[in-house]
Amino acid sequence: MKRILLLGGSAQQVGIIKKAKEMGCYTIVCDYLLDNPGQYVADKFYLVSTTEKEKVLEVAEKEKIDAVLAYASDPAAPTAAYIAERLNLSGNPYASIEILCNKEKFRRFLKENGFNSPEANDYTDVGHILEDCKNGKIDFPVIVKPVDSSGSKGAMVLKSDEEIEKAAELAFSFSRCHKIIIEKYIEKKHRYLVGGDIFVNEGKIVVWGLLNCHRDSNVNPLVPAGKSYPLQISDSDQKKIKVVLQSLVNKLHIRTGAMNIEAIIDESNRVWLIDVGPRSGGNMIPDLLGYIYNIDIAEISIKAALGEEIDILPQKSQYCYATYNIHSELDGQYKGVIVSEDIKKYVVRKCLYKRDGDKVERFDNASKCLGIIFMRFESEEIMNNVLKSINEKIQVQLK
Repeated sequence: MKRILLLGGSAQQVGIIKKAKEMGCYTIVCDYLLDNPGQYVADKFYLVSTTEKEKVLEVAEKEKIDAVLAYASDPAAPTAAYIAERLNLSGNPYASIEILCNKEKFRRFLKENGFNSPEANDYTDVGHILEDCKNGKIDFPVIVKPVDSSGSKGAMVLKSDEEIEKAAELAFSFSRCHKIIIEKYIEKKHRYLVGGDIFVNEGKIVVWGLLNCHRDSNVNPLVPAGKSYPLQISDSDQKKIKVVLQSLVNKLHIRTGAMNIEAIIDESNRVWLIDVGPRSGGNMIPDLLGYIYNIDIAEISIKAALGEEIDILPQKSQYCYATYNIHSELDGQYKGVIVSEDIKKYVVRKCLYKRDGDKVERFDNASKCLGIIFMRFESEEIMNNVLKSINEKIQVQLK
């Protein structure tokens, strides 16, 4: 029986644990949270933070694992690559994964390798930021964010220096290494930012899960509020993004596995890679791609981690699909979710993370998501009509 170490046992990672067990693997999970649901599904659980490489390596060596996988987790991805490299398991170069998981290193890599990259500076204290503002060295609008976080935690868009100190302190609070980056905000040509997942096999991108990224400006214009398919940009612009992403994969020597991406094309038709994470996306993006392409991303991710041969034949669905990240604009206690009668016929799946009376927080980062609703539509027109008023159609009830 193959033994696989899975880094993280959150609600969104339970599926990969179950899939590994279905495939006949012995599953070991590491997570630092005492209440993670994955521990009750896995064959063995260790209360160890997935960011503590040496401690996780000890677990890996003790359990004599055959594979390690950080599924839908940016912070755990470097640990997985480190362990795979140390134990000669299937994976990608640790140095490359570190670049992708650190916004400062990623921006530097892009600039040094001929990719478009916004002007950016990194900071370790608020005083230096205020001094640069005073001297006109920060060109607004900008995005302020931690160099080492994910899920839009601690990220803010600023059009002026009015709230720069508040934004900086928020970003610092989410940075494990106490470093933040302030970069020029790039205006996009299209309505939606392009996001989703790609999958690499033997160094080539074989699954192009490019999706429209939806946001809710009422809470935070940077936090993902859902995805939709098909991608609403021209074929020529899609090709530009694909060329840039394959070039990135080549230059980083990525060999296998899923990658979560965010990219935009500006008014000058230039591609900008906003973020690339070396793992499957959160908010159940792999499940959405399963509906769209009739492929099991969890299964091929496990096979890739085990170093097994992968046969991928994506088949595009005739339907349009969208997800909605259930969220609240207010703090409170969870009571339920109301889906209006006129859109219930489009709902194909509903996954809820909260139970009656659970704490609910304002949706200012991805970790505050309360669940995911999957929808299927006969046409783009119907989908777009529903999505333009989706916050009215799906509402969270608080006590």
